[in-house]
Amino acid sequence: MNIEENPTELTHSPDWAGLIHECLINIFSRLPLEDRWKGALLVCKPWLEACKDSPFINNSLDLEPYFKSYTESAHWWSTEFESKIDAILISAVNLSDGLLKRIRVRHCSDHALIYAAQRCPKLEVLSIKSSQSVSDATMMEVTKRCPMLKELDISFCHKISYKSLPTIGRNCPHLEVLKRNFMNLQDSSQHRGIVPNEYIDACPQDFDSEAAAIAGSMPNLLSLDLMFSGLSGEGLALISKGCINLDVMDLRGCHNLTTQDIITVLPLVM
Repeated sequence: MNIEENPTELTHSPDWAGLIHECLINIFSRLPLEDRWKGALLVCKPWLEACKDSPFINNSLDLEPYFKSYTESAHWWSTEFESKIDAILISAVNLSDGLLKRIRVRHCSDHALIYAAQRCPKLEVLSIKSSQSVSDATMMEVTKRCPMLKELDISFCHKISYKSLPTIGRNCPHLEVLKRNFMNLQDSSQHRGIVPNEYIDACPQDFDSEAAAIAGSMPNLLSLDLMFSGLSGEGLALISKGCINLDVMDLRGCHNLTTQDIITVLPLVM
């Protein structure tokens, strides 16, 4: 069609700036996280306010879909990448005005995590996989600030040990899901060249101590992931006796467990 023959073609385009606040909130809540951060938030003040006012946007920060869509890179383990994740986390916390209930990130620092915990006391889900600088002291402070946690993923966090687990359990009595997966140290070749060697070698080895801590402080667990843990049959029995409400346990790659170890505890979790 010839535009010159239809001059109204250029004058009847939608006026997005004129949309009411409620409509903007509805639209932005349907956008992928990346589109909101790189697009809608930066257009104008009304759009920024709509993003800030949406409960669907401000109660959750979930970067897992983006991590899962890419092959793991050595760059993810750099301080530069950690700083980028920290910036996203801190910005999301500030935009939420303390309303965040779910945070799923990777490679964040202890500083950014404590910042989030101090301002988001209603946090219910926290996933910080592969956060290499987060320590026992950090987790004790975070869980003290966020006692409503129901789900916690501290997989591949090598500075977190059995020492903080009892405090985490006491601080978060409603904890139902714990994910504490480890790297496959029986075949670490899949990690070498991506994860720093010194970090792989620093993997905690007190597996039965962790099992005892979980058993003694987290009685309300419904789901527990311990992939590639080195816990023994004795450690597994402790968990089964202390966490009587467990419905799901992921023990894939737990090379120290025998079939008999698992059969022995089955009556305790059924």
